[in-house]
Amino acid sequence: MCGMPAVKVLVVDDEQDTRKLVRLTLERRGWTVKEAAGGEEALQLLGQEHFDLVLLDIMMPRVSGYDVLQRMRSDERHNTKVVFLTAKGRSDEVDYGLELGADGYIVKPFSTRELFDYLSGIMAA
Repeated sequence: MCGMPAVKVLVVDDEQDTRKLVRLTLERRGWTVKEAAGGEEALQLLGQEHFDLVLLDIMMPRVSGYDVLQRMRSDERHNTKVVFLTAKGRSDEVDYGLELGADGYIVKPFSTRELFDYLSGIMAA
């Protein structure tokens, strides 16, 4: 485990394998992880619990990651850090995500080591 306190994370992705990989990576380092299979489920969980960090895919059915972030940022109760974890990696897509209020942006595929190091930096900031 690292020297930082446990972080409570919500992983939002419609791909089960991605959610599982991220969950296992973060839990091995002592972080607490919950999963949501889509934007609607994420918004429901965000209404019930506080998370320190939300990892958010963009391309999901019905409610996109962009929609989730916009709803979170319009509600002042949500000061949660948000990092997009997505295959959308063009510079204009990254810029748009950051303009909407994301704290970070990770493009798939990613290495688990780089993922954890990047997220640790986000949480330490």
